[in-house]
Amino acid sequence: MINRDRQWQSHMEMAQIGATPAGGVCRLALSDEDRESRALFVRWAEEAGCTVRVDRVGNIFARRPGTEKELPPVMTGSHLDTQPLGGRFDGAYGVLAGLEVVRSLNDSDTQTRAPIDVVVWTDEEGCRFTSKTMGSMVFTGMVSEEMVCEVLDPDGKSFGDELKRIGYAGSEPCGGYPIKAYFEAHIEQGPLLEQAGIPVGAVVGAQGQRCFIITVTGEEGHAGTLPMDQRRDSFLGAARMTDAINRVAFEFDPVPVATVAHVQVRPNSRNTIAGETKFTIDSRHPDADTLAALEEKMLDACRDIAEDMKLDIAIDRTSVAPPVSFDITLIDSIRNAAKELGIQYMDMFSAAGHDACKLAEIAPTAMIFVPCEKGISHNELENATPEDLAAGTKVLFEVILQAANS
Repeated sequence: MINRDRQWQSHMEMAQIGATPAGGVCRLALSDEDRESRALFVRWAEEAGCTVRVDRVGNIFARRPGTEKELPPVMTGSHLDTQPLGGRFDGAYGVLAGLEVVRSLNDSDTQTRAPIDVVVWTDEEGCRFTSKTMGSMVFTGMVSEEMVCEVLDPDGKSFGDELKRIGYAGSEPCGGYPIKAYFEAHIEQGPLLEQAGIPVGAVVGAQGQRCFIITVTGEEGHAGTLPMDQRRDSFLGAARMTDAINRVAFEFDPVPVATVAHVQVRPNSRNTIAGETKFTIDSRHPDADTLAALEEKMLDACRDIAEDMKLDIAIDRTSVAPPVSFDITLIDSIRNAAKELGIQYMDMFSAAGHDACKLAEIAPTAMIFVPCEKGISHNELENATPEDLAAGTKVLFEVILQAANS
């Protein structure tokens, strides 16, 4: 069965790569730290008897063979890249939980009919090359390998060149073969499990997401000489729009989430009125109709404010991701495994996007959540307990074993 202490020790060793002073991790995609974390995983996987292969966008697949090698694999995994000031468990837990399942199967000399692949997806976070889940999107055919390899980071370095630089531009084709089931274990990245005192979440689906860039144009002016009632202050307009977006969210039940978090002001001078302000909106909800209604109300509020303040406004919808429903058979297997193990669980939605949301397009997919302290994630203070990580991994062990032998 699962070795809690071994799993925890693997987490602590992995967390040393890219460790930050406040106890977090910085392993940006295709950085030297990313390369080092990949190498450590590959070494551990090979020591566990897995055969490792790498595809052309750097996704790593560590395969434990099955007795019937022609069967489609049961797949599990997540990512090792992080936010600039990220935590020790986001992504890494799913990878190391899969590795612990393989090690535990080896401990008990248990064979499976189907092979098991533990996967490290490339660039899930999207904070260096601007688009997240890049590896799993190529694997599932949502974007082309060529397009991803041409994407640039802020320093003008391309995804493809950096992939070659760190030595993970593999030769395997990206996807194109059947998968029996895909399971992804992950910290919740929210507070619900901890607040309920429940160690495992059976994730039934993921919220839809709609993102926008709003450009508000006014007119520059001298901060000391232009009277207040004659100003066309784009930043003030953007601030009022941000407040309106927040208020609009509370008009719905259940309440969606709407976030303004990235703002660019021009000319960004302390003694000049802002002539142009750009800001982003990230809106999410598990119901597609609610998400559409939220979009309409948010954008109408922004337009009304712009008109009232004599500002120009341009709205660019940058991405749309519909809500995702996971496979009911796999969800039931998670529920049943938790019951048989005597582990409390609750059904829940994922509020964040994951590689699993992309895999759900091509294969039966489900996710297992475990609590994280105070719901903190994408933060150096992100934390989880060895007991909770082990509980989720015990459930993962059982559902992988069942899927690989059914």
